[in-house]
Amino acid sequence: MYEENQSHIPESFMMLHVKPHQYKPSLPRQALTQRYELCEDLANMLVDTASTQQFQLGITEDDALEKCWRGLISQPELVNEAEAFWVTCRLAELLNWPIPAAAWT
Repeated sequence: MYEENQSHIPESFMMLHVKPHQYKPSLPRQALTQRYELCEDLANMLVDTASTQQFQLGITEDDALEKCWRGLISQPELVNEAEAFWVTCRLAELLNWPIPAAAWT
């Protein structure tokens, strides 16, 4: 069946769901698409929050991203840790802020 409206899933997101020594994502295409759309939506929804926090609290861009990341990982039923970091990196990209090198610990 030809799927005309297939979403493009970035490789960076697909790789979150590829197990070691495997070449394909562990999720079916529909589930992977749903996970991607959720994470993309979260990143877009956090744009105003992160930029407002950064301005109002007088914190660095990195600190604002960390606050968002910590909020995401506190809800493992929503996204897993790898997805939370991907959302944070995507958020930085949307804000034209430096991409974090690694998750905060």
